[in-house]
Amino acid sequence: MTMESPDILAALREATASRHAVLDQAMPLAAHEPTLHHYRAHLALLRHWIAPIEQRQAHYHDGPQDAALLPPAPHLPLLDADLADPALPGPAPAIAAPAGPALAHDDAAYRWGVAYVLEGSRLGGMVLYRCLAQRLAPHPLRYLHNDGTAPGPRWQHFLRVLREQVRTPAAIATACAGARDAFDSLIALQSQHPLTPEVPARQVAA
Repeated sequence: MTMESPDILAALREATASRHAVLDQAMPLAAHEPTLHHYRAHLALLRHWIAPIEQRQAHYHDGPQDAALLPPAPHLPLLDADLADPALPGPAPAIAAPAGPALAHDDAAYRWGVAYVLEGSRLGGMVLYRCLAQRLAPHPLRYLHNDGTAPGPRWQHFLRVLREQVRTPAAIATACAGARDAFDSLIALQSQHPLTPEVPARQVAA
């Protein structure tokens, strides 16, 4: 790394560290004793965050949306499969659109920053899966488990392509703006709809 060409991964981590810390404490699964009610709220929150992002990304065919650079791996199929699983109690909460950043940006570098947040969430999901798989059984936690596909190889591929595609200081700054906006949009959604449910006493004691 040089002053003229900073490392994109280091820049993205620095740009988003405080936001990441906020979400680590605010998401429904951060509850002291998470239950399937919390998982349902977690899934609903993520779905309402990711769905409009993936819908907008479908209009692009460059940057992280270039299948030759990064094979498509949409989040919604696993989210929807988990929400429909009979082991999940009750209906998903109704959630209105957030007031956070719209994430509508034509610049490929900006979309690489958004992709950094989405791709990184797969790694966080695997950490949660290891902590919660036994506790929340028999639900298979497909989304957290990435349906059994280890996220490491894709993440390493993503980082290689990211470093190849986002190299100049201006592009890195734009990518950092995209990553910050992606986090801010989820924080805005979570703050408007905290979604930590009132769990029945029998569920807490279970």
